[in-house]
Amino acid sequence: MRQVMKARFKYRIYPTPGQKYRLAKLFGCVRVVWNDSLACCQQKYKSGENKPTNSELQKLFITQAKKTECREWLSEVSNIPLQQSLNDLNRALL
Repeated sequence: MRQVMKARFKYRIYPTPGQKYRLAKLFGCVRVVWNDSLACCQQKYKSGENKPTNSELQKLFITQAKKTECREWLSEVSNIPLQQSLNDLNRALL
C-alpha cells in the first residue's frame, strides 16, 4: 500500500469591515437554510415519513423561501453556499 503525504497549510485572513458584513450575512443565510431544513427532516422522521430529497429541500427552503416576505433576504446571497449547506445536511443525516 502506497502512503500519500498530505500538505497542510494555515491561513489567516483579515477581512475589511464590508467583507465582514457580507460574510456574516452569508453565514446567517446558510444557518437559516440549514436549521429550517433540519427541522423539516426531524418532523418527517417523527411522523414516520421518508426524509425529503435534497432537491425537495432546495425547492422548499431556497427557491420558494426566497419568494416569501419573511425569507426574501435569502436572495441577497449566492445560491451555491445555500445549496452546499443542504448537501452537507444530507450527508449528515445518512
